[in-house]
Amino acid sequence: MSARVSGYGPRFVIPVLIGPVLNPINTTMISVALVPIARDLNVDSSVVIWLVAALYLASAIAQPTMGKLADRFGPRKIYIIGLIVVLVAAVLPMAIPGFAGVLIARVLLGIGTSAAYPSAMALIRDQSLRLGQTTPPALLSALSIAGLATAAVGPPLGGALIALFGWQSIFLVNLPLAGAALVMSILWLPSDSTRIAPAKQGSAWSSIDPVGLVLFGGTIAALLVFLLDLRSGYWWLLVVGIVLAAALVWWSLRRPTPFLDLRMLASNGPLTRTYLRLFLLYVASYSMVYGFSQWLQDAAGYSSGIAGLLQLPTALLAGVASFVIARTTALRLPLIVAGLFPLAGGLILAVITSNASIGLLLAIASLFGVAQGLASVSNQAALYRQAPGNQIGVAAGLSRTSIYLGAIVSSSVIGIVFGQSPTDANIHVIGWVIAVATAGAALLAVFDRSLRKPVTG
Repeated sequence: MSARVSGYGPRFVIPVLIGPVLNPINTTMISVALVPIARDLNVDSSVVIWLVAALYLASAIAQPTMGKLADRFGPRKIYIIGLIVVLVAAVLPMAIPGFAGVLIARVLLGIGTSAAYPSAMALIRDQSLRLGQTTPPALLSALSIAGLATAAVGPPLGGALIALFGWQSIFLVNLPLAGAALVMSILWLPSDSTRIAPAKQGSAWSSIDPVGLVLFGGTIAALLVFLLDLRSGYWWLLVVGIVLAAALVWWSLRRPTPFLDLRMLASNGPLTRTYLRLFLLYVASYSMVYGFSQWLQDAAGYSSGIAGLLQLPTALLAGVASFVIARTTALRLPLIVAGLFPLAGGLILAVITSNASIGLLLAIASLFGVAQGLASVSNQAALYRQAPGNQIGVAAGLSRTSIYLGAIVSSSVIGIVFGQSPTDANIHVIGWVIAVATAGAALLAVFDRSLRKPVTG
């Protein structure tokens, strides 16, 4: 980043980058804690997976909501509120004993951390308008790399914390992170009163569109809870979800400033395809993170610490790939490769056995690491280019919703396939799920002509 861009110095960049890492690190640290929590609290695999689902369900609804609030009321305010919620969630498992306390904490973590990414994107866009300068590509890449690196390092970090201090430590680690981000945000980030924002249309109440927000949240909640526990046969939730989705469409098309701008999504094919690619890639990514980790511990017999270390290549290669791709302006080729690498990993998982060599396990993790690095940076660059300037917060939030939808689907698949304990046959099914999803993502990139245009500053 050029030194002359004084408005993007450490006082702006550091707090903007810390907050968005909280969601991905909490997303993936839990993967190696599921088995210890299940054993300690005496719940089986099909129940403990709700700790994964709870954060995703809360985040899928909260991300675009927080983005909408950031667009309307100012990203700094929403950012700070979210960090306070994270601090509360960090201590809840110790304050409320049993599985209920852990579950509530995960929900609050989902809500609190959801403020960070859309607010950060809006803060960056606002700063560019405030300074009258083009957004430094290095800052966007750094935002993506920070989230990516922490997501990838989550399993090994979680494994180390659990081995040293117990599973409660994966919640307490949020205290120094969120606390530092909160103090720096209050002291250093520009006030929302200095924003050069688009003219506000109508009252705050009408611009937020609370009816649309409730319909969106109800639709997501009903459909995802149905998907999370298909074995229970809650078909009435599917009906409720469809009815609410129809009502959401009807309502949104009749509002001048709807919560979910369906007209914008319908007319903006490149942005919609970016959301679909994110969904497919993260169905695969989180099927790997959670399915592979549980299989390593329950079927292959590794400890949670070793299971985390076996995914260390994912973290390392994700970081390397993201730094390499950050130096290029191409989108299409990196996104094609981001689909093909985990496709190969999925095919290997489809035939692997619990006595597989350490080398093979590390190779599988490496394939997913390269893909994560390429996909994260390239998809974010595409999003920033494709999103309308006055809706960057909600557009960024919807991109995260696409990710969480993929994560919820992967959680549902894992819960159905694994049951009480994963086996080799179970991980084979997960491998095929990964292969199909990543093949679809690669094909979307192959046939998307809009990606042929290089990213420009």
